[in-house]
Amino acid sequence: MSRFWSPVVQTLTPYIPGEQPQMQRLVKLNTNESPYGPSPKALAAIASQNTADLRLYPDPEGIALKNEIAKLHGLDPKQIFLGNGSDEVLAHVFAGLLKHQDPILFPDITYSFYPVYCKLFGIEYKTIPLGSNFEIEVSTYTSPNGGIIFPNPNAPTGRAIARQEIETLVLKNRDSVIVIDEAYVDYGTESCIPLLRGSNCPENLLVVHTLSKSRALAGLRVGFAAGHPTLIEGLERVKNSFNSYPLGRLAQAGAIAAIQDQAHLEETSQKVIQTRERLNAQLAELGFETLPSAANFIFTRHPHHAGAKLCQLLRERGIIVRHFKSPRIEEFLRITIGTDEQTHELVAALKEILATA
Repeated sequence: MSRFWSPVVQTLTPYIPGEQPQMQRLVKLNTNESPYGPSPKALAAIASQNTADLRLYPDPEGIALKNEIAKLHGLDPKQIFLGNGSDEVLAHVFAGLLKHQDPILFPDITYSFYPVYCKLFGIEYKTIPLGSNFEIEVSTYTSPNGGIIFPNPNAPTGRAIARQEIETLVLKNRDSVIVIDEAYVDYGTESCIPLLRGSNCPENLLVVHTLSKSRALAGLRVGFAAGHPTLIEGLERVKNSFNSYPLGRLAQAGAIAAIQDQAHLEETSQKVIQTRERLNAQLAELGFETLPSAANFIFTRHPHHAGAKLCQLLRERGIIVRHFKSPRIEEFLRITIGTDEQTHELVAALKEILATA
């Protein structure tokens, strides 16, 4: 601890991102990255921008990218906000839309960046317990609040709820913003973006997306939010008080091409879904108990083997998965859905571990 730190820095417990190990032979199933790579059209678009024009600043508003996102989702470009990955978008959301007198609400088991943002921006919060099967129960979000936020599907559980339930939550909380973090929506969940179309767009619903998962551009750092124009205006005010140029020329070009290539998105997402279901069946044969997942990962445990030990034994075999040392979920492993070959290696390693344990 340095005497030069400001008081808020001294109180922070930073978010810990998924490990990026530098092992020679590695089956990396810990950070929910796509196993199939970006759209070839996105890669070509990025390469096309690698010119002397990089000396110039990018479009600070990202108008062309906003237009493509709006066109895809049937929205007005004024309903789109851009950021350097969805984490930056969420940071602006916390600072600009969720800091009020009442605490914000989010699940007790969810994306661990949420309490970090609350600490950073001085926001009070209250966690709402997941149900007995680790499901989000919107009926429990009844206390006065300065906003509600959760991922759908939730992370790290992978469980999703129906759009109709979220619409009910929005209608019952008209005086606070409801933020739905849809990082994994393309793997089998109803998006809430259709609720934002037309003149009946609710003033208090914001939907956040990333191009890091299903569009396989985690290394490019592009995220966006969709919502009522007044919410977007607030976010733009925060963004332009922080960084007017969050997305570079390469990022904007690659994102535009990725958004346009819907066929690549659908093809690779379906591959992940099919592999996920096969893996679920194989793990069930080994005695694992796996939560229903609508994401590109699963959350699973074995009733007779500790999660931390399984994680370590897999690591010794060059297979990296995620383990959380948190109440209620310390026996679970979060396993990213990789290629069929990676899944085969995972299952083979687990068979070996269980046979010798």
